Amino acid sequence: MITRLKRPALFRHFFIGALLIGFQLYLGYGAFNGRFGIESQQKMLAEIELMQKESAVLQKQIKAYRHRISLFDPDRLDPDIINEKARELLSMADPQDIIVVLPEQI
Repeated sequence: MITRLKRPALFRHFFIGALLIGFQLYLGYGAFNGRFGIESQQKMLAEIELMQKESAVLQKQIKAYRHRISLFDPDRLDPDIINEKARELLSMADPQDIIVVLPEQI
């Protein structure tokens, strides 16, 4: 009995090769431009640096506010500060004060 082996079609080899190359291109594109790719990583690092700068500015503001709040602590109240703030709010001055008038800034 004679058996004939059927040759696989040439088209099938090209199709499988093209499919694998397409899959590799897809993975390569994802490695560079994907959500966690090289370009996205650089963008994330730039955002992290920007947010750290903003955080430093906000920490300085928080520190300044905490200092101002600590000045109103009843155990640490300074009479000079209370006197100064009261004069400022009432727009009054002591006759012994030296007043310097600054031009308004626009």
